[in-house]
Amino acid sequence: MSYFNYQNGELNAERVPISRIASEVGTPFYCYSTSTIESRYAAFADALNHMQSTICYAVKANSNIAVVRTLAQLGAGADVVSDGELIRALEAGVPPKKIVFSGVGKTSSELALALEKDILQINIESEPELERLNEVTQSLGKSAQVAFRINPNVDAGSHDKISTGRQEDKFGIECPKVSKVFSQATEMEYIEPIGLAVHIGSQLTDLVPFRSAFLKLHDLATGLMAEGFEIKRLDVGGGLGISYDGSPVPTSPEYAQLVSETLGDLNCDLLFEPGRVIIGDAGILVTKVIYVKKGPTRTFLIVDAAMNDFLRPSLYGTQHEILPIAQQTERIQNEASSLVDIVGPVCETGDKFATKLVFPAVNQEELLAIRSTGAYGAVMSSTYNSRALVPEVLVKDDKFSVIRERVGIDTLLGYENVPDWL
Repeated sequence: MSYFNYQNGELNAERVPISRIASEVGTPFYCYSTSTIESRYAAFADALNHMQSTICYAVKANSNIAVVRTLAQLGAGADVVSDGELIRALEAGVPPKKIVFSGVGKTSSELALALEKDILQINIESEPELERLNEVTQSLGKSAQVAFRINPNVDAGSHDKISTGRQEDKFGIECPKVSKVFSQATEMEYIEPIGLAVHIGSQLTDLVPFRSAFLKLHDLATGLMAEGFEIKRLDVGGGLGISYDGSPVPTSPEYAQLVSETLGDLNCDLLFEPGRVIIGDAGILVTKVIYVKKGPTRTFLIVDAAMNDFLRPSLYGTQHEILPIAQQTERIQNEASSLVDIVGPVCETGDKFATKLVFPAVNQEELLAIRSTGAYGAVMSSTYNSRALVPEVLVKDDKFSVIRERVGIDTLLGYENVPDWL
């Protein structure tokens, strides 16, 4: 269910008119719906309620503390990939024993922080990382539960830049090496190997790659058990996609059924790391039309949001649904629609949100909403072109709150120093 709907002629987030937020906050801004977050989390959790499962929200999808706290209060843990995300998760109220630390390049200081905070699990992605963690545990005299992330050599079929389970990708340990590494870990005084992990990529809209990866995970787990190793926990990662264009995608129950079919007989605790499927549809990016520029082949709608605010279209070539905030009747849409490019003000040709889009006639100063931007939107924003860092707003019923302020040029300049020779 969507909680971004037209009411009284304009788009609302739950029961808050978007225009009211825009008048107080200015544009561009991200807007998140609490009810959408809650309903998407509930749908995922309900699908897993027959399993021994822990849901660790992938903080990288949207790391705002208010968002993470909303999920923590629903019972979610956290999957983190940096010390900063770990600190955010703890600040948001996630219990340490519900935090998993993933990522291929954990530093000694990050590993030490994870040990000091006594988190649930560290996912090991290489032999050198295991050796580094062993050194850190010895220096601190603290034990670590670890799972070994495997590289199943499975092509997820998603975008090349977000596929993580192929041999040529940097993630995980090759399957033939897992038994050897697991055995090495059992000889280390403060290392407790408890399981395996797999994650093959993001925005998967087909269950077939999941099945291939989970079957390889099953084979490795049963092989290790046959060797006498105890496998207590399997981390099956995340990656379940959402629909950006209305095309069908697997549901949470369908995904859960697949997990049961492939891994259910192992009687292990299961960790899930959903991100986009929880938060993606919970957010919109609101922007204002600065100029309507007529060109020889199409019209350009130049808006005040840019690639620095929302990178996915430029980075991945994605096109999100875009709506006028002011509702237009079907007759007006049909009669007044034209071919438009919706572009930003950054000095890059790639700064665009839509190309050759059939779009209703809009005027300067009108507001637009770019949908399904809750995941990998604000977290990937930057200050390129010395533009302000975009604010974030959280809505609950008929209330809203700014959960990240707009960070302007004065603040940014405050971080910089001019050397005395200048």
